[in-house]
Amino acid sequence: MSLPIMDRHFRRLGLQSLLAIAFVLLSLPAQAVCQLVASPNEPVRTRVFLAPNEVQIRYIGHSTFELTAPGNVRIATDYNDTHRPLETPTVATMNGAHSTHFSFNPEDGIEHVLLGWNPAGGPMDHDLTVADVRIRNIQTNTRNWEGETRRLGNSIFIFEVADLCIAHLGHLHHRLTQEDLTRLGQIDIVFAAIDNSSTLRLESLISVLADIRPAMVIPMHFHFHGALEAFTARTASEGYKVEMANDSSVVVRRDRLPTEKTVYIMMPRGG
Repeated sequence: MSLPIMDRHFRRLGLQSLLAIAFVLLSLPAQAVCQLVASPNEPVRTRVFLAPNEVQIRYIGHSTFELTAPGNVRIATDYNDTHRPLETPTVATMNGAHSTHFSFNPEDGIEHVLLGWNPAGGPMDHDLTVADVRIRNIQTNTRNWEGETRRLGNSIFIFEVADLCIAHLGHLHHRLTQEDLTRLGQIDIVFAAIDNSSTLRLESLISVLADIRPAMVIPMHFHFHGALEAFTARTASEGYKVEMANDSSVVVRRDRLPTEKTVYIMMPRGG
């Protein structure tokens, strides 16, 4: 075969190959699970596709959860330098207990950083709406390592989203007053520290949960030896159904909340 003929032959093959590749690409099914969404001035975030009445909860570890709302608003609770979600959140809430509950160096791209305490002292009140998510807080007192009271050192953050009310109790150190409970309102899901040491003792925590009456309790802060076992045994004796999750994330919605009070344990080797 002469060189000009060979050249035309390979060019024809190249065109045929390109057409074949284009046909294969056009024949592939569209990906409907995830896509990357960003603008030039925003961090890239993987979109989680949720129905308008759904919220995804992912347990990152210790006291940090990632909540993803239907509009792809992402919230990281007790955002800190040790436990962080893989992607930059839209909102980061923090508590002033110690370094695993806050960060002095939050990532660029977080639109709202909400401190649960006032570093200068005094109140720190939040009532923020981001898309269809309302975030508010109720401050409580804490104690230092010497047992002295630190006024307003903690916040319970409440997330109102997709017809659900989700409360993160933070580093709660005392039982709640009637005023606290009134301000909380009806809570569907509670993230509760169950360490039985540096926050509430177990009996006081059980009393707080009885006062709040959520459908679902998701434990956190269970790094102390035996804390998880003691909590599950105690709640089971109080009539809670205890479930062990198979994954570190779950999608929740009002019409699928448990009909009996439930302890839902995520990432049991974490905490």
